[in-house]
Amino acid sequence: MNRSSTRGIFLAIALLLSTVLMILPSDIYAEEITVTSIALDETSVMELTNDSDKEVNTLRIWLGSDFNFKSFKTEKGWVGEKNAQGVIIFTSSESIKPGESVKFGIKTDKPITGINWKVLDKKNTQIDTGITSPGEIKKVVKNPKPNQNSGTVGQGILLKSEFRIVPEKPNVDSTIRVTGDNFGSSQEFDFYIDSKKLGTFVTDEEGHFITTMKIPKEQKADRVDFIIKDKEGQEKKLSLRIGENINRIPDDVNTPLTVKGIPKIVHRGDFLEIFGTASPGSGVSIEIMGPDNNIIRTRTAETDSKGNWKLDSLLVPLDRPFGKYIGTISDGRNTITGEWEIKSDKVIIITPNNLKYEPGETMKFNGTALPNKSIEIVLEDPLGKEIVSDIVKVDETGFVKFEFPTTQSTPEGTYTLIATQEKEKEFTYAGLGQLPTIPVNLEFDKLSYKIGETAVITLSGKASEVVNLLIIDPSDKPKGKSTSITLQPDGRGTHTLKLDGYSSGVYTAVISKGTAQSSEVFTVGLQTGSGEIKINTTKLDYHPGDSILVLGETGSNVLLTVTLINPEGEEVKIKETFSDKNGKISEGSFRVPTDAKRGEWIINAKSGSNFDNAVINVVREKSEGMTIEVGIGQEIPGYGKTINIHVFGASQTVELDIIAEDGEIIDELSFPASKEGEINQPWIIPKDTEPGTYTIKVSDAHSNAETTFKIE
Repeated sequence: MNRSSTRGIFLAIALLLSTVLMILPSDIYAEEITVTSIALDETSVMELTNDSDKEVNTLRIWLGSDFNFKSFKTEKGWVGEKNAQGVIIFTSSESIKPGESVKFGIKTDKPITGINWKVLDKKNTQIDTGITSPGEIKKVVKNPKPNQNSGTVGQGILLKSEFRIVPEKPNVDSTIRVTGDNFGSSQEFDFYIDSKKLGTFVTDEEGHFITTMKIPKEQKADRVDFIIKDKEGQEKKLSLRIGENINRIPDDVNTPLTVKGIPKIVHRGDFLEIFGTASPGSGVSIEIMGPDNNIIRTRTAETDSKGNWKLDSLLVPLDRPFGKYIGTISDGRNTITGEWEIKSDKVIIITPNNLKYEPGETMKFNGTALPNKSIEIVLEDPLGKEIVSDIVKVDETGFVKFEFPTTQSTPEGTYTLIATQEKEKEFTYAGLGQLPTIPVNLEFDKLSYKIGETAVITLSGKASEVVNLLIIDPSDKPKGKSTSITLQPDGRGTHTLKLDGYSSGVYTAVISKGTAQSSEVFTVGLQTGSGEIKINTTKLDYHPGDSILVLGETGSNVLLTVTLINPEGEEVKIKETFSDKNGKISEGSFRVPTDAKRGEWIINAKSGSNFDNAVINVVREKSEGMTIEVGIGQEIPGYGKTINIHVFGASQTVELDIIAEDGEIIDELSFPASKEGEINQPWIIPKDTEPGTYTIKVSDAHSNAETTFKIE
């Protein structure tokens, strides 16, 4: 679609919006959802008014089989997307609350006779559905209430009269919506801010009204009284604070329009953060045109006082068609056009069902990977610490699914899911209590290097941002100064690190941006096959999903390969590791797969011609009812030490009590069990907890169990 055509649509929508505001009668009222529309040729404007007691987050619209959508427009804060079935889905992270409304503009291939619609809440539960005919202002009234006003104060102001302002936090020089009930029927009223009259309106036969008013641009930003007066001088007041004019642009600021975060190649399931600059206080709109030259998505964003803007996090849908896409970014003055291509060369594609989850909800991920092969899935918390991992065999369909139940006490922030299959590794993100952000990450091309080799480091983060790389030597001191690296427009980058002058030992690379950072260990000059190897595990019996801590000893600074082997002799996981300068081995990245078979599993540690095996017994005792295991967890910076609580054979919600030796309950927890009947949850040990033996008691609707553990 060319620019002149786009301007034509905007002009048509603007004309329709002004027409709607002029012709809307004051008696449009419903206790549920009202969707009206008015059309001019192929262009229509829809208005959704929420008079229900629920909050609206999604509007789905579709046409008859003889009609097609060509393009659409949304208000700021809303996202529109047309799926493969021709349905346009409008969504917003900010709900339309009772009494509020929102408008949408659409353009079709020919004049339409009706628009089907469905309204959903934030949990995708249907609130209402219906059909609106363009040109007809329809009212949907369910169980209308009779006017029960009694006890008049004046001719128009009654004892039960009440009104509200939408939005509840208006700004100077903005348009507000005023709605009220239980006023005198068919009466004229005056509307004031303090002593300044803004306009007049008339109620309907039910004593209800909806009207719009404009707050003057010369109005002072302060607390004011909104006043409705009848013809006898009686009045009703509402006190609110008026904010500053958000559209005020400093005269001396001329920030250019820029956009970052759009790579040339995009894959299904990719997580993107698009941002840039524009004039402070202005708005930015983005239209995305698909391979069929139809507008499939629109997004809007507002700039802050410094001229920065960013879109809410974007996730490329798994069903997005392959091909070339064009994005048009405009701030009303200037326009930028960008192109990218969606390709299919990703082996692992896993995405969250939602970008944002609330505490207490179950975070769900699904996607595809190579069929009939094992895949390792690791979930890291906002601090970058592994909180759960699993190894599962992908079936012949290639479908992958992963779930993580959260609680009200689960830390909020960005969670990172890392999926590894053979040599392929992919990252995806989901937010708990907030939208996710892309963290900084680094990865080496291998674990061990010879002295004088060159290490290749792969970096990821936000598009075009500058990150700092610092190397920590074996004595825990910085090796030289930090290096600044600018990431590419797709948020990726590579850095070569020459290892000339590096002595033998274990090093740590730290990548940081502000307070966010990530680290990775690599080794230089370590050897294999130096001395006898002895390994063991912390226990003999394990359940599916249990973590395995491998401990042992060999020569100092020795490279090892540790392998987990199932009863059929298949290698489930292989990990390179090393002993420290004292010859100690400690490897905690292994976990029994959740679908593990019963029997003897082998852990093999090998270095050169030297090796040792440790045998563990995997048992499945779910038939015996609920069981509980407690293991030593990781130490989380800023929080302290943790223990891992693993419950089997549970159902629905499980209550956990942690009890001291004197019988005092020091913590009460509640977790939803997975569909497999398991709970795998870390518990942060309070810093003032005294050493001793503690008891964990768990119970669900059918059974209970308990066990003890020690705090050193």
